[in-house]
Amino acid sequence: MLASGFTHAPISRLLVVGVVVTSFLASLTDTKVFAWIEVRPHLWEYGQYWRVFTWQLCYTNSTEVLFAAMTFYQLRVIERLWGSRKFASFLLLTFFYSAFLTPFILIAVLRPLSFGRINYLPAGPTPLLFALLAQYHAVVPYIYKYRVSGSTSSSDQSTGILLTSKATSYLLPLQLALSQLPGSALAAAVGWCVGIAYRREILQGAVRWRVPTWLVAAGYEQKERYNHLRRRMEGEVAAGRATGVERDGGSGNAGGEDQARRRGVVGGLFDQFRGA
Repeated sequence: MLASGFTHAPISRLLVVGVVVTSFLASLTDTKVFAWIEVRPHLWEYGQYWRVFTWQLCYTNSTEVLFAAMTFYQLRVIERLWGSRKFASFLLLTFFYSAFLTPFILIAVLRPLSFGRINYLPAGPTPLLFALLAQYHAVVPYIYKYRVSGSTSSSDQSTGILLTSKATSYLLPLQLALSQLPGSALAAAVGWCVGIAYRREILQGAVRWRVPTWLVAAGYEQKERYNHLRRRMEGEVAAGRATGVERDGGSGNAGGEDQARRRGVVGGLFDQFRGA
């Protein structure tokens, strides 16, 4: 049975609520001007280096808030696959990596190449969203493919654009990446690259780091319950296999080999979804 809502996804619920609440509070207290980064004057003239840690905390307009909340809700499946502890660890690592990498690329690369014209980095957790989107792209398979074409002939299969069932999942994030060019595209690109680097274990030591258990105690206890149920089921399967061998040695061995083979395939798929 498919889980609905934020079942088994407490960190995703916190993300969605946080995106809405922080933007609302920034509007209510009139502090949106402290959210984004302008290299000049914020960093060079005013010395407001603390903006490096705050520019990902909230969005500054309602359209971005809506698109981000809907996308984070859709990406809650990653937390269900990984577990809350690994999910929270990934978010913290992505936050700190993108907090420094994005302004650094803006200052050291884009600004000199544009002769100072590219000076603005919009606020919002766009890097977090695209880092999660990279995991979604890697681990969630598509269900079907379809072709979008302007041709009226059903026999012409070579024209048009071939899409998958996941194509619509990228429309809202694409809107965020294009909302405040070029800064929004830079933030999206950095987040995607950090997500790919995490998955390919390029970030040495960071992949195996986890937040303390007490930070995600509820999710950890839930995971332990599932592990207990899994161990019980494996024990029952082993007991049933032993009973089948005693009842019929030849057919029991053949059935056991088939079941072990199927378990290997299922186990491999399970490890893939866990990101192992």
